Amino acid sequence: MQITKNKVAAIHYTLRDNEGNIIDTSDGRDPLNYLHGAGNLIAGMEEGLEGKSKGDKLQLKIEPAKGYGEKDPAMIQEVPRSAFGDQDVRKGMKFSTNHGNVVTVTEVGLESVTVDANHELAGVELNFDVEIVDVRNATSDEISHGHVHGAGGHQH
Repeated sequence: MQITKNKVAAIHYTLRDNEGNIIDTSDGRDPLNYLHGAGNLIAGMEEGLEGKSKGDKLQLKIEPAKGYGEKDPAMIQEVPRSAFGDQDVRKGMKFSTNHGNVVTVTEVGLESVTVDANHELAGVELNFDVEIVDVRNATSDEISHGHVHGAGGHQH
């Protein structure tokens, strides 16, 4: 059975940057289960897995445009230091905004703090090693809900 729209695929993966540093991996965990064609993975990953079958092993190099996008300079801004109250604010810390977005502190000054709302992998080429562990038909509930249910998936 091949990975096509409305199939559930179980994959093991390791994600590296261009320097070979591991960014994320399913190693030591259950495989990632996802509903193909429902936008549950980045576009480049879905495109690379389309038509593959159980047992296939592949390497995917995904450009930022098909990954987490290019870095958008408009999403980097300075905010008054007072916006953080009396919290200890340091470079690299992450905060949730009132709109549910996550920002990363990139610079801390006496009067202002620079935050970046870009995804941390925006502008980064993604290098995936993938092994397809299983492919099955999705249930009608999974298709209507747009995600996998049960083991390795999301349940309500």
